[in-house]
Amino acid sequence: MSNTPRASTTGSSLVRCLGPLDGAGVVVSNVIGGGIFFLPAIVAQSITHPWWMVGVWVAGGALAFAGAMAYAELAALRPRAGGEYVYLREAFGPLAAFLTGWTSFVAGFSGAIAASAVALASYLGRFLPAASNSQPLAAVALGPLTLSVSPQTILALTVIVSLTAVHVVGIGPGLLVQNLLAGMKVALLVVFVGIGFTLGDGSWAHATSGFEPVSGSSWLLALLPVMFAYSGWNAAAYLAEEVKNPERNVPLALGLGTVMVVAIYVMLNLLYLYALPVEEFATVDGSVADAVAERLFGSAVAVPIAAASIVMIAASISAMVFAGPRVYFAMAQDGQFFSAAARVHSRFRTPATAIIAQSLWASLLVLTGTFQQLVDYTAFAVVLFAGIAVTALFVLRFRNPVVERPFKAWGYPVAPFVFVVTSAALVVNSIWRNPVTSAAGLLVISAGVPLYLLMRRWR
Repeated sequence: MSNTPRASTTGSSLVRCLGPLDGAGVVVSNVIGGGIFFLPAIVAQSITHPWWMVGVWVAGGALAFAGAMAYAELAALRPRAGGEYVYLREAFGPLAAFLTGWTSFVAGFSGAIAASAVALASYLGRFLPAASNSQPLAAVALGPLTLSVSPQTILALTVIVSLTAVHVVGIGPGLLVQNLLAGMKVALLVVFVGIGFTLGDGSWAHATSGFEPVSGSSWLLALLPVMFAYSGWNAAAYLAEEVKNPERNVPLALGLGTVMVVAIYVMLNLLYLYALPVEEFATVDGSVADAVAERLFGSAVAVPIAAASIVMIAASISAMVFAGPRVYFAMAQDGQFFSAAARVHSRFRTPATAIIAQSLWASLLVLTGTFQQLVDYTAFAVVLFAGIAVTALFVLRFRNPVVERPFKAWGYPVAPFVFVVTSAALVVNSIWRNPVTSAAGLLVISAGVPLYLLMRRWR
């Protein structure tokens, strides 16, 4: 492994205080957000046979687990904050590492935080109508962009600021909130599935409807939103520098968290199929979960479903506020980000500046309304950089075959190879099927190159 020195900083030591369940909770919260409620409709538009549709979610889960095991080996070998940033730097050099960190900052975490905060405000509108009011109260032109303030954006900003404050003031309070929200999320989903199957007005006859042959291109097109819905399975790797006994506990957290997510996702999709024919929820404009709940229990469930959605989205935001800044912290430690982001708060022992920087950018995205475009543009980048990170496993094994590895990826070399090949196919298919959107995403990623060069000059 590379021994590239970190930048010299003051107060740069994080505290190892997280256990495997803490890491697994971050994985579950980071993964399960709005994706599983909205993306099944997109998947069903590409794959109309019910069991092939469920199969693509199982396949996506298997790929996520293969990726998690590859990350587990890398994290156990190099238990630093930063996740794939660290692995790409070690295998492919600082530019590749910087670009994954840049994309995480500008869109991957910040854009997702902004989008989720606005979604939470929208759900809160079920209880407080003003919360979902997007009518501008004030607008300020900022070059080509316009900062727009509305009741909805005010609430979204309040959510971001509140969770930022929780995670800044200490790993203890942040972890308490995170674990509480994660536990509530899992409990709510399990109850929803259980009650849906036992008391809901559904039918397994839906499982026999709508058979259509599935082309390879359609399968890959369906697999891309599935993999996006699974994105975040690597969250525990970002926290490796704060996990006790990381050689054992990071792999355990990654594996346990990913298995829990796969089980929940498959059960939810089976429940969706039980409630609605696949061709029907393929036409749902909005949350499939809302449509399914209404079909199973009637319109009376709208309020409790909205309340549950608020909790689940809040948990996802909390996990991203928690995990994302560890990437920028690691970058700053290597001199690839603003040096202040490498500092650990002397009292709270958190990367406070990195946390605040991420939330400031997410807040700006909320005010400009550009978050959805950034998320759409860079969706394929989640798959791209994860695939490159797993490729790093092969590179580092070849380069350092005799290095002691505390954990070895299950199924090596077949499982990580399948992950890499599938990731590459997904990226190519995405570029081919959506060239304009993908080109915009590549431009966003490439915009990091001049910033990287500037950072090198400032070092």
